[in-house]
Amino acid sequence: MLTVMAALGWLTPRRRSATARSVLAGEASAEAARKSSQDSQPPELAPDLAVEEPQFPVLGDDKAAAFFDLDNTVMQGAALFHFGRGLYKRKFFETRDLAKFAWQQAWFRLAGVEDPEHMQEARDSALSIVQGHRVAELKSIGEEIYDEYMAERIWPGTRALAQAHLDAGQKVWLVTAAPVEIAQVIARRLGLTGALGTVAESVDGVYTGKLVGEPLHGPAKAEAVRALAAAEGLDLSRCAAYSDSHNDIPMLSLVGHPYAINPDTKLRKHARNLDWRLRDYRTGRKAAKVGIPAAAGVGAVAGGTAAAIAISRRRR
Repeated sequence: MLTVMAALGWLTPRRRSATARSVLAGEASAEAARKSSQDSQPPELAPDLAVEEPQFPVLGDDKAAAFFDLDNTVMQGAALFHFGRGLYKRKFFETRDLAKFAWQQAWFRLAGVEDPEHMQEARDSALSIVQGHRVAELKSIGEEIYDEYMAERIWPGTRALAQAHLDAGQKVWLVTAAPVEIAQVIARRLGLTGALGTVAESVDGVYTGKLVGEPLHGPAKAEAVRALAAAEGLDLSRCAAYSDSHNDIPMLSLVGHPYAINPDTKLRKHARNLDWRLRDYRTGRKAAKVGIPAAAGVGAVAGGTAAAIAISRRRR
């Protein structure tokens, strides 16, 4: 920790604080991910997932691993939306809270802007929902929510890419801003090694309503990957990373094999400029960008209508 703080000494107090939180969030997520992967053995993936044969990975390279963003990379929409739907169904919170929560999250996906005030409000909303609940309870509910809302939204193409790394003998990690407990459920159900996610503080197995560091988003993801790679003895130049969002450019830039999957406009441009590999598994790319985030919460009808209109316009 002293080394980290010394390295941050040249920054202004505000930037130093933000960077320190990213490092703390990344290290906490890496520690949780390693502990979870050691505690459980993932099941094998179904044999019918080979949608395409990627040019990478290298068979038998035990110094390589793969890191996959979750939302709109592995799964259509945002895991936090689907999780929120499941909690609402179980009466964890009121309709007005769901509306506010869904809007805050949709803002990030649609606007592509990380406004600090919106980020803080969304963080507080998510934490207030789980505060006082037991970690074990949320894990159990996460299993049910995966079956209800998430399983059918996994992109087969991305899942095939993950399977290729597993078949090559490499570890595969999800990297997401979703709560680490939920991310671990998804990773296990997909047969992956484990997951890096946002770590919420708990005492005696009960959530306190605080975070360890900050949400695992943007630079914090890169810190988590860097910390995990160091702990696992990986060579990042031989690793791969996959994401749909320009916010994950720091993570993608860490590895020797970056992939843009279902990329947003900024990431697509960045990837083309740097000759990164691109994969797009969407049909009606613009419709997916508009419809999926809104459809995950109270805006299901509006989101579906927007998607239908967008698709109709593309076909004219």
